[in-house]
Amino acid sequence: MSTLIYTDGSSRGNPGPGGWGAIIVDARHVQEIGGREDMTTNNRMEMVAAIEALTHAAGPVTVRTDSAYLLNGMTKWVSGWKRNGWKTAAGKDVENRDLWEKLSLVVASRQVNWEKVAGHEGVAGNERCDEIATGFADDIAPRLYSGPRTSYPVDLSSTKVSSGARKSSSRGQAYSYLSYVDGVLRRHESWTQCEERVKGVKGARFKKALSPEDEVQIMRSWGIDA
Repeated sequence: MSTLIYTDGSSRGNPGPGGWGAIIVDARHVQEIGGREDMTTNNRMEMVAAIEALTHAAGPVTVRTDSAYLLNGMTKWVSGWKRNGWKTAAGKDVENRDLWEKLSLVVASRQVNWEKVAGHEGVAGNERCDEIATGFADDIAPRLYSGPRTSYPVDLSSTKVSSGARKSSSRGQAYSYLSYVDGVLRRHESWTQCEERVKGVKGARFKKALSPEDEVQIMRSWGIDA
């Protein structure tokens, strides 16, 4: 089995405080990694996530990302940039050249397959990476998992939209609304109550749950023992 990697990046302000997250999955083990930079961009965080994840992985790798910038850069643009002395077709300097060079070195002589997944559409691995990246961007370091694949609480079996996903949950009937502010979790019966608690609060997290099982999944993704 080749190693499967999910990556995502986030920034608050673009440029602004940023974070990145990645999930590295092999036949038996799952490792979550992530980090933060005080002043960066979303594109740079997407690239850092891929660089760090690939550095941690060995052998053939499949990288799943929701970043068209990262995917197109690695599959369409980077070889031409190298030939042109790191200039675009218009003769301009390539943005984020330092990271493109690092990423090129990391993938050199390796079998790396790049796949595009829809962002914020319920792909479980992508959703979890988003939680990690935004947590670090908000300077709230999430609890990162490292352990057996069989015990990992996130369903990585497919890229299909799950019942607890953002896209589905926005249309489904709510079981509850969860908010997480300053380390305190609360359940609300209405979105109005939830919004009153989180609106304007830096680092606040909130989500609509469709079922008790969905509540557990959301809490675990926030690093809360459920």
